[in-house]
Amino acid sequence: MSLYDDIIIDSKKALKEQDKEKLSVLRGLKSAIKNKQVALRQELTDDQIMGVISSEIKKGKEAIEKFGQGSRQDLVKKEEAEIKILSKYLPPQLSTEEIKGLLTQVIEEISASGPKDLGRVMKSAMAKLAGRADGREVNRIARELLT
Repeated sequence: MSLYDDIIIDSKKALKEQDKEKLSVLRGLKSAIKNKQVALRQELTDDQIMGVISSEIKKGKEAIEKFGQGSRQDLVKKEEAEIKILSKYLPPQLSTEEIKGLLTQVIEEISASGPKDLGRVMKSAMAKLAGRADGREVNRIARELLT
């Protein structure tokens, strides 16, 4: 069963249980997936769907930051709840230590020697970490390791 099928099933379940918050989040996610399908003119793979989910989570985190600056704790809580629902559809996130270990391997594999090789390291690392780590965090750790 594909990830999209899981989302459809959970959305039907939320409708039956009258879980308005979860239903709203899943409808928004289905809409984002459909928009991506239309843009690419093809059915999405599970990896592409995970990319859409990751971008939705990233948008939510940015909104939390903005709402926090604006002292809107009610909206911060709402966004956090939405992120929690969306995170269910992604593989478990790696810890900082796991990311460091993988980045060290990547740096050795491509013989990176300094900050000028950051682009090559990021390209290789993000291919291996797809959906399991935040790009900003990976970038921050890679910069630390390369300097």
